[in-house]
Amino acid sequence: MREARRTYRVPVRMDWLPVSAALLLTGVLALCLGSFLLPQSENAAESLRIVQQNDGQWMTAAVILFISSICLSLGLPAIMTLFQRRGWAVGVVAALVLEVGFIGTAGFAMLMGFFRALVNTETIKSQGINDIATDAGLALFLYAWIAGIYLGELLLAIALLRAGTTPRWVPIALIAHVLAFPVSNLLPEYLSKATVLLLVVGFAGVAIQAASPQNRRRLA
Repeated sequence: MREARRTYRVPVRMDWLPVSAALLLTGVLALCLGSFLLPQSENAAESLRIVQQNDGQWMTAAVILFISSICLSLGLPAIMTLFQRRGWAVGVVAALVLEVGFIGTAGFAMLMGFFRALVNTETIKSQGINDIATDAGLALFLYAWIAGIYLGELLLAIALLRAGTTPRWVPIALIAHVLAFPVSNLLPEYLSKATVLLLVVGFAGVAIQAASPQNRRRLA
């Protein structure tokens, strides 16, 4: 009986926390790289032309985005360690909404691969590409994916502000990225893509704080 009681007194190991934080940082860096590699297109016909002319770049971006979705999902536990009392409820909702966005990123990457296969097999012609672009199901998926990323990011910033477990610049960077979204289409392509660096800065701050000795001591 004494041996059993001693077993229960062993503190909970947090060896997984640095791994989860590292995966979170890896995921957001991969998302940034995939965003920079993904060519911008004004319409579906231009997307068709891009796949035909830049097949390798298109698939590289798709693979990197898929990897980023996996790493970001595995990094969510590290985010949740920053919410113990204050901001817990909002943090849980933010994690759930972000997971929808991360799954959507994986789905988008697979759609890119499927689209490439259709183009290479000449299943899709220029005349029928607009029918696919205006499909209601595809539009609903894209809106849900974008909403998951940006709404989840905003909720995460609010939760971090309430919890006070990160430096103030971390949620500010996340909020700045959300606010930049409505005007991103008005910016030049290089500036529009550069706004994702605000997301990288915010998530990097979250990962560093989650893996910090102070946070690990607080959870022990």
